[in-house]
Amino acid sequence: MKYDPLYLAYLIYFNRDRDYFECHEVLEELWLAQGREPLYKGLLQVAVGMFHFRRGNFKGSSKMLVSAVDKLEAYGDECLGINLGRLRREIQQLSEKLAGPVPPAYADLTIEIIDDELLRAVETASSEIRPNEPIQIHPQRGEKHALREKRMLDK
Repeated sequence: MKYDPLYLAYLIYFNRDRDYFECHEVLEELWLAQGREPLYKGLLQVAVGMFHFRRGNFKGSSKMLVSAVDKLEAYGDECLGINLGRLRREIQQLSEKLAGPVPPAYADLTIEIIDDELLRAVETASSEIRPNEPIQIHPQRGEKHALREKRMLDK
């Protein structure tokens, strides 16, 4: 199976850089290009939920992660080369803790890649994507977004 470069970038930004804002940006492009596929929307919401969690917006994070679980439930435990079942369980547990009286300490999640072809593609693409520092305060679009938008218009 050939994986879309935007999906590869999503996994790189999620697992390597922990840049959840950038994850949202690249997967939103893929989600729109794929006719608003709910699977991509759910994965996009996981990144948004993690972004809110890091910034201390526990209510917003929990709400986004609950929505992600709802969207991702329609898919098998192994989907798009990742362990989607494990991811669903982890975000479900996290959303419950975030909704509780004492929010948990912040910790990153890792999306487990279970397809060898996807793992190789991510490793190859990783060498081509410059590491990002996660946005901690206020997100801003940068030069790379303008370039990506230009590529989309040129298609």
